Amino acid sequence: MNATGKQVVSTLGSDNTVTIEAIAREWPAPTGNQVLVRMEAAPINPSDLFLMTMGADLEKAQYTPGKIVAPVLPAYAAAQKARHGQVMDLGNEGAGEVVAAGDQPMAQGLIGQRVACLPGHAFGEYAIADAMMCLPLGEHSSEEGAASFVNPMTALGFAETTRRDGGSALIHLAAASNLGQMLARVCKEDGLDLINIVRREEQAELLRSQGADYVVNSSSDSFIDDLAAAIEETGAMIGFDPIGGGDMTDKCLIAMEKVAAARMTEWSRYGSEEMKRMYIYGRLDARPTVLTPSYGFGWSVSGWLVMSFLASLEMPQMLAIRQRILDGLTTTFASSYKAKVGLEEMLTKDVIMDYAQMGTGEKYLVTP
Repeated sequence: MNATGKQVVSTLGSDNTVTIEAIAREWPAPTGNQVLVRMEAAPINPSDLFLMTMGADLEKAQYTPGKIVAPVLPAYAAAQKARHGQVMDLGNEGAGEVVAAGDQPMAQGLIGQRVACLPGHAFGEYAIADAMMCLPLGEHSSEEGAASFVNPMTALGFAETTRRDGGSALIHLAAASNLGQMLARVCKEDGLDLINIVRREEQAELLRSQGADYVVNSSSDSFIDDLAAAIEETGAMIGFDPIGGGDMTDKCLIAMEKVAAARMTEWSRYGSEEMKRMYIYGRLDARPTVLTPSYGFGWSVSGWLVMSFLASLEMPQMLAIRQRILDGLTTTFASSYKAKVGLEEMLTKDVIMDYAQMGTGEKYLVTP
């Protein structure tokens, strides 16, 4: 079965413009272990916005029905020169009904079922997905299952990475986000201490109302001291940063070193050797990452990607994670949305300028 419909794509031009548009698309009949999914819901995640709006001036863009042409800052365009002229499909994850499948038994068994999937082109009327990366939703709706992969597997990945690094506590920045609230629930279930860093007091109050034990406001004059106090109490020497740019990773390492240095029994000009780790997993702030290495010689800053984490799992671990997500789809791993929009509506000025801000509690759901 072939299918035709609309797909939202992004093209970065050599003229320093990005074009985001809903184009006509034909999806071929699935083969092997592939399935064809009629998409019903797909969340707009920060990772989707990178291809859509990174460096784009949405205020000065030209808007026509189903199409946006926006100027891009030359520095951003130059940094992404390798994708000039390439038509990039948009939408990492979503959910819908399997309407056709390849000849493999796993794929055939999904026909007629509602599934969550990770096709990489979920902002379309249809998607081709690997049956192995589909999660049958049973009685759950597509809206409930649309965000079953990126945030849940990221939250579980942070917890597992912390354990692999020998920790029992972790720090998370931008902690009032959908992912941050989900991570807080996962840590409670797994017996991990979590230090939540937010930038506004109302965000702190939100997390405390949900049972968070450690919340630190980065806007406070006493931020470093408050963070160090929480680190001392929990032992958190591992952190996850979706902001990327600026100095927040640096400040976390400074606070970690403050605690580590206080535990030293003998002073050293080189600082502590206690290992301090920060993982950057996003670029909410596109500025360069600022580091002022004043944290001894036991520290590291590295990237963290959910797909790389998943690739590190053995099949029994992957199956256990999938089942845990399904069991907690309306509790631990539930997502909420500010608004639902169609494929063309998501490309209107007021709508894209709203969801591009990535505000706390303001995630959008695309319903093709």
